[in-house]
Amino acid sequence: MSKRDDEPPNTAEQIDAAEREAAKGRLLAQAESERIPVEETTRAVPDRRWRRGR
Repeated sequence: MSKRDDEPPNTAEQIDAAEREAAKGRLLAQAESERIPVEETTRAVPDRRWRRGR
C-alpha cells in the first residue's frame, strides 16, 4: 500500500501533531513561569561543614 502524492494528510495525524504542539507550548510556558533567575541561583553560600574542626 503506497501513499499517493495527491492524497490529503491523515486527519488523525494532523490532530495528533496539533495536540503535541499544544502540549509542548503548555510545557514551555509552565517551565518559563517556574524559572528561577540565574542571579538567584549563583549566590555563594558558605559551607560551614568544613570548619567544624574534625
